[in-house]
Amino acid sequence: MPSNKSVSDAPITQFVNCRILRDHKLQREDLWVREGRILDPEKLFFDEQGYADKRVDCEGSIVAPGFIDVQINACLPPSGGYGIDFSQASDDVSSGISFVAKKILEHGVTSFCPTLVTSPPAVYHKVLPQVKAQNGGQHGAGVLGFHLEGPFISEEKKGAHPEQYLRTFRSGGIEDLAEAYGSLDNAAIVTLAPELESSQAAVKELCQRGITVSLGHSVANLSQAEEAVQNGASFITHLFNAMLPFHHRDPGIVGLLTSDKVPAGRTVYYGMIADGIHTNPAALRIAHRAHPSGLVLVTDAITAMGLPPGRHTLGQQVIEIHGLHAYVAGTKTLSGSIATMDMCVRHFKQASGCSVEEALAAASLHPAQLLGISHKKGNLDYGSDADLVLLDDALNVRSTYISGEEVWRKGSREKKSAV
Repeated sequence: MPSNKSVSDAPITQFVNCRILRDHKLQREDLWVREGRILDPEKLFFDEQGYADKRVDCEGSIVAPGFIDVQINACLPPSGGYGIDFSQASDDVSSGISFVAKKILEHGVTSFCPTLVTSPPAVYHKVLPQVKAQNGGQHGAGVLGFHLEGPFISEEKKGAHPEQYLRTFRSGGIEDLAEAYGSLDNAAIVTLAPELESSQAAVKELCQRGITVSLGHSVANLSQAEEAVQNGASFITHLFNAMLPFHHRDPGIVGLLTSDKVPAGRTVYYGMIADGIHTNPAALRIAHRAHPSGLVLVTDAITAMGLPPGRHTLGQQVIEIHGLHAYVAGTKTLSGSIATMDMCVRHFKQASGCSVEEALAAASLHPAQLLGISHKKGNLDYGSDADLVLLDDALNVRSTYISGEEVWRKGSREKKSAV
């Protein structure tokens, strides 16, 4: 039991010898945590006369908010052989998601959106009710809700999505959503093509339900994309991929990065797969320099992540792995990535020339802002959840914490001692 005069009996942990990311810069100061949340040390010292019950020596590490991945199809251990595919109609999807949630801790991810690619209604109806949003912990990263990528997307830009399961809004939008997905209670993001007839009604309905609408797998022109944003859409799924290329007369969805039709006070965010394969470094730099505050790093990781070369399954498709490339079998169509979030953070910094702070924000603050949860995640502000990732100067993950408790560690051992 703590012997200090704090208003709470809960133990207080002090992270020392670290540089914490706060207010968009790395600062040499300690981080205080109690009951899973970050404390204001001034209030602790002067109002409560409290002090630490436990100290964690970070050994000079960078302490950043835990990473948030809003698009991850699947994951598996580096040794391979245990691929998890969220788009398979299993009777026990939750066990697969739990496995993924545990594995991604080693890559600094503390919260994520498991992603379902285009599937038949029976899969959505079976899978979606099985997994609800939940906090992370020793069992793994927290689940923020599903990202439903499809089936209301363009046939022309379907990418690796199976054409036979693509859908249009035949009944005016709202009824089509219910028919395809069943319940949307556990959905956080829906990716759709805004050029589809009656899609704007669907955009409005989804936003009214508090679901983030993302534009992707689309041949929309700029005005169609702007209309969707005016109706509430706020995200672009893997920018540059599966959409019309930028054209100077009509830049398409890409034009949203600098559009003057975005409502005042609103931000359009965009996902980037910074794996060195999906997006040329020059394109990555163009996007970042045009709209740095909207960039959200995503892995778009698939079931073949970490597997050896050969054929594997993604949803209803067969894919082939060649080195670091994943293709729809028999084609040169890219099919998700086999990247990890920490790898994307490092590549983004190297390729874009951005600062360490910007690279870390793209994997934490920006996705939290996108999902409307930045009041508790994606930053190290006082009162926020103590979801942390400790990194060395090369941005390799040393350890991961959720609610102030260590959930994964690698490399140099942290020295913990009771005060």
